[in-house]
Amino acid sequence: MECVFGLVGNDFAVVVADTSAVHSILVHKSNEDKIMILDSHKLIAASGEPGDRVQFTEYIQKNVALYQFRNGIPLTTAAAANFTRGELATALRKNPYSVNILLAGYDKETGPSLYYIDYIATLHKVDKGAFGYGSYFSLSMMDRHYHSGMTVEEAIDLVDKCIMEIRSRLVVAPPNFVIKIVDKDGAREYAWRESVKDAAVASA
Repeated sequence: MECVFGLVGNDFAVVVADTSAVHSILVHKSNEDKIMILDSHKLIAASGEPGDRVQFTEYIQKNVALYQFRNGIPLTTAAAANFTRGELATALRKNPYSVNILLAGYDKETGPSLYYIDYIATLHKVDKGAFGYGSYFSLSMMDRHYHSGMTVEEAIDLVDKCIMEIRSRLVVAPPNFVIKIVDKDGAREYAWRESVKDAAVASA
């Protein structure tokens, strides 16, 4: 029951993901960070099969770093999104990845942006987007309350509304969420919304 969503505000983009690692009827952990920091000003949030999600996002992260190392300049957010889309499209005809991605970034020239990339390599630049069962509720909440030029406070308030709606409406709702933000100061973790904490493992 994965939930990944994001939106673009005034000079920033925010991305939110649940933190549950689930297989079948088992919850393995509830603090799995599904939002990776690609570089200083980019975030990649992914949902899908856990192995594909981890392997593919790490592959993209390392290739983005390799490009910057080779050329001395970082990829723009649009370029990183198109590279990601190209890799998914290539894999689609060989060994496809079951992974859906929201890629957020901030560029000095163009400001914040958010890209929607699904498992069949569809790429769209969007103001708001979501994946997973939680998208049924988060998209409707964002359709109702989102407006361009939102402040950070307004965006976080909307994020909290989405999380509350998911928790109250989704039959098997993930308990915890991580919120990350990217703006002119870089990509960083903003907050966690936790209702369940993983118990510490007792020492033998």
